[in-house]
Amino acid sequence: MRKIAFITGATSGFGTACARKFHGAGWNVVLTGRREDRLSALAEELGSRRVHTACFDVRDREAVFSAVEQLPDDFREVDVLVNNAGLALGLEPAHRCDDADWDTMVDTNIKGILHCTRAVLPGMVARKSGHVINLGSIAGNWPYPGGNVYGATKAFVQQFSRNLRCDLHGTGVRVTNIEPGLAESEFSVVRFGGDAQKAAKVYEGTTPLTPHDIAESIWWVASLPAHVNINALEIMPTCQSWSALSVHKE
Repeated sequence: MRKIAFITGATSGFGTACARKFHGAGWNVVLTGRREDRLSALAEELGSRRVHTACFDVRDREAVFSAVEQLPDDFREVDVLVNNAGLALGLEPAHRCDDADWDTMVDTNIKGILHCTRAVLPGMVARKSGHVINLGSIAGNWPYPGGNVYGATKAFVQQFSRNLRCDLHGTGVRVTNIEPGLAESEFSVVRFGGDAQKAAKVYEGTTPLTPHDIAESIWWVASLPAHVNINALEIMPTCQSWSALSVHKE
């Protein structure tokens, strides 16, 4: 039987690249996202019966569970869950932030992963096989000005992934947290409210990671032998490293 990958946020960036990678390797893929037109276009591009699409928002718990419960037989026994759906909004300091942006990041980056994992995980445990791959960020490890809630949500993803490993001890189900650094996709366009010019300035003069790079990394951890678990994989482009600690002087 073909293996099955369930990919959230498949309508752009890392999710689209993962869809192409897993499908190209012969897997059945379940592609989810909020934008029906993009899901349809991606399914048409892949052009195969090995694609199932489900349009929903990961923030909607009932929609997530309904989509998983209604999976066709050829897509039901998920081998790899790629919890990719997520976003950053704004770079304002905490005292000037938009409260609604904070709510959206918490609901998507935290609750979305919880909903999808809770819906898919029991089947993996019952089969004693599976892999939950969460998309974290270096922002979960290293703070930066304006990262406030976004970084905190990714720190949650890191700790949730670690605790899942403990809960799943002895079940045969693997858990990995992928932690990308500077990567060019729709990430900055979304962060800056659709301002493409402002987003482009983030990457000027750099060679950032690409969605293809991250999809290759996800494919690598997923394709290792079943007894090998990559707990976390932090990835930066060579143009990025750590900065010195900031010291304010009067």
